[in-house]
Amino acid sequence: MGEGRPNVLLIVTDQQRGDALGLDGHPVLETPAMDWIGASGTHFRRGYTECPSCVPARRVLMSGQAPSANGMVGMTGHPEWDPPATLAGELRDAGYETHLSGKLHLQPTRRRFGFDAMDLAESSRGRDNDYLTWLRGEAPPHRWAMANGAPSNGWIGRPTHLPEEKTLAFWTVSRAIDFLETRDPTAPFFLNVSFMDPHPPFTPPSFFFDRYDRMDLPGPVVGDWVPPFEGPRRGMDPELSEDMERWSRRLHIDPAPMHHCRAGYYGLVNHVDMQLNRLFQYMRDRGLLYDTFIMFVSDHGEMLGDHHLFAKTWPYEASVRVPFLARAPQSMGLPRQVEVAAPVGLQDVMPTLLDAAGCEIPESVTGRSVLPWMRGETPEWRDVLHGEHAGQYREADGNHWIVNERYKYIWFSQTGEEHLFDVVDDPNEERDLASEASLAPWRMRLAEELAERPEGFSEGGGLVVGRPHGMFVPGRE
Repeated sequence: MGEGRPNVLLIVTDQQRGDALGLDGHPVLETPAMDWIGASGTHFRRGYTECPSCVPARRVLMSGQAPSANGMVGMTGHPEWDPPATLAGELRDAGYETHLSGKLHLQPTRRRFGFDAMDLAESSRGRDNDYLTWLRGEAPPHRWAMANGAPSNGWIGRPTHLPEEKTLAFWTVSRAIDFLETRDPTAPFFLNVSFMDPHPPFTPPSFFFDRYDRMDLPGPVVGDWVPPFEGPRRGMDPELSEDMERWSRRLHIDPAPMHHCRAGYYGLVNHVDMQLNRLFQYMRDRGLLYDTFIMFVSDHGEMLGDHHLFAKTWPYEASVRVPFLARAPQSMGLPRQVEVAAPVGLQDVMPTLLDAAGCEIPESVTGRSVLPWMRGETPEWRDVLHGEHAGQYREADGNHWIVNERYKYIWFSQTGEEHLFDVVDDPNEERDLASEASLAPWRMRLAEELAERPEGFSEGGGLVVGRPHGMFVPGRE
């Protein structure tokens, strides 16, 4: 450590559901390294991504700002971004050596956003990719890691064609270890290890695919509020990009391909976990592990066929709830095995890590430090966390939601459709309570949350259906 300040390690996965974690009680998934972070520190059971798709979520993560504050409330293209403050930039200015290994997914590409250096790989395909430069291969270089034929945003599950030591997850940890080997030992470090997995393609190494393919896996959950899927069981576009306006990433596939899809997904999570064990073993050997503040989150979840839905952007738990784990250095003397039910979001990551490092939190940050919860205190906290996503696959899917320790209220901004779920007793949202509970208090609370929005979602204390819900808040692009 430098000057008594803790090292900081932020681990981010891509598209990992909050229940895709052994510590969360998953019936088959093995995640011992991830579980250790939460069991030896704090497990935030109601961790959420406020805008559940890649770029908007990572803006929240790196700026500490809610989606409406940083301006991006939906996924689109590659918009350039110039935030008032970033997590890496604040720690760099405080004397930390800052490094990214893996995925950043912010624009313009190669802008460092406060990192001193980056080993950058946004995906397993595409150009301007340090992993693919290292990998090479016989196929076109930008497609070599995709030579297994599984699509990068689809549902096909199979083993990768690459050996384990050639995967993107392995490379990401190897580059992180290289940084730790060559860093400035007189300064504390901030290391962001950012995996692409378990984002599709669902192609883990054979060992991890086979482990789950042999199991009796839990199948998709379909709530009693979900209309029957009237599309084809066979013949759906494997990339789920065709006829988007009609199906909107809805699907219902036969048991065998769904089983393989889930085996691939769980295998990727398990593979990432084993790579974290590699990293932790190295840090333990070098005397770094117990002097480091560790946070583990994901940018968003994955519907994985639940409620006949796939991918992200949806307001349901499989899409918006994410792992949220934190472990403080032993020198901070914080309790172990703490569980917190209060709703926390990705906007809380930046202020927490700055707080742990003894840095001031910029005024632009809307999130709050979760350190009081980790100390076992019960601080004054938000009564609800607000999230949203503009209609990604079709305009009608634009949504807002608020969640507290027990309930989640969902409102679709273009149609007025509403849901209310008890996410404690009914974590898979199988039973919609909207028809038997008064929704008036929930509507008023969401209207209050949206009162200052320029789109006009809220008027006179009520919600207004059909107001434009674009990818950016007007005036905050």
